[in-house]
Amino acid sequence: MSAPASDDAPRRQRWLMALPLVVFAALAAIFWFALGDGDPSRIPSALIGHPAPQTPLPPLDGLASNGAAIPGLDPTVFKGKVSLVNVWASWCVPCRDEAPLLTELGRDSRLQLVGINYKDSTENARRFLGRYGNPFRIVGVDANGRASIEWGVYGVPETFIVGREGTIVYKLVGPVTPDNINTVLRAEIDKALKAGS
Repeated sequence: MSAPASDDAPRRQRWLMALPLVVFAALAAIFWFALGDGDPSRIPSALIGHPAPQTPLPPLDGLASNGAAIPGLDPTVFKGKVSLVNVWASWCVPCRDEAPLLTELGRDSRLQLVGINYKDSTENARRFLGRYGNPFRIVGVDANGRASIEWGVYGVPETFIVGREGTIVYKLVGPVTPDNINTVLRAEIDKALKAGS
């Protein structure tokens, strides 16, 4: 009668040893299917359809265009205009790659480009804009990263389109690239420009 009890103990131990592997495999499968194709730019934003954060940001000291100081971010600038808001930093390598594309978008007079400089030094941020060009009409400094949290930023760079009503209508996670500027971003900008016109 004691033999069956001893058979159950090793079987139970093997099952308990395999349990972490089974749990890991189940979680890995859930994450794999939840992320779909793994494209980080497709991460949904809870802020789509909601007003842009009402967080004012100070200007980048010493930044000027045509002799006039470039202002910081006042949330009232979003009303009545379609805005492209780009969160960037001088230490961000993909930000360097997207800089010429933002400059190209900045030539579109129907848009206002707003930059949020994320956790950067003033000198490095000014040097970055001097080297790669400044497409922004407004540059707010987010020194401690709090405003970027309110915008729902996962990491730099990220780009938002804010409609004329001051509502976030689109979010691009990752850099603006030659592929997504033409296939996605311009289409979303056009939609925002047509809405409420």
